Amino acid sequence: MGYDLYVITDEGIGCGRSHPEQARLAVEGGADVVQLRDKALSSRGLLAAAREIRVVTRAADALFIVNDRLDIALAAGADGVHLGQDDLPVAGVRSIAPPGFIVGVSVGNVAEASLAAAGGADYVALSPTFATGSKADAGPGRGLDMLRAVRSAVSVPLLAIGGIGPHNVCEVIGAGADGVAVISAVVGQEDAAGAARRLKALVKAAKNGSGR
Repeated sequence: MGYDLYVITDEGIGCGRSHPEQARLAVEGGADVVQLRDKALSSRGLLAAAREIRVVTRAADALFIVNDRLDIALAAGADGVHLGQDDLPVAGVRSIAPPGFIVGVSVGNVAEASLAAAGGADYVALSPTFATGSKADAGPGRGLDMLRAVRSAVSVPLLAIGGIGPHNVCEVIGAGADGVAVISAVVGQEDAAGAARRLKALVKAAKNGSGR
């Protein structure tokens, strides 16, 4: 399964929709992956949402990833976990998780990407590729040159996240990204399913145009 369109849920900008409802609309629009991300929700609330999303994604044959929380991911039967630079190391996750469990890592430069890939990450995400308002702690955009440099340094799937929308999908795919990870460009839209559908089509068109 690919990573063409990777949608991250966010109740803060999700037009009043719950995490599971955002997930349902995302996969309706063709999302390949849904990530549950919520820094404020209690562990009990996060697990409840995760279990609902697991049902939604399984029915759609989409991957389900939990941000940061390995415990929630394992308890909900998620496909994997997404780690930041301050989270558990990939090797630590591998020592606990079942075979086939997906581990993704946010990276900001070539060194971090190379370390993550060497440590066994299944994919890396350049974060943020462009400046974004969806994540207050994201920092400045890394840019397309950094995306190209990371692409040259690692062979695992590479995602672009941060400031991604219809206006720059072709650019990031052309720079070597295997897919785009988005928040506001899908869940922040009134017609979230339609937004996902349009983004997925743009990714496919960009890949076809580059011969990938």
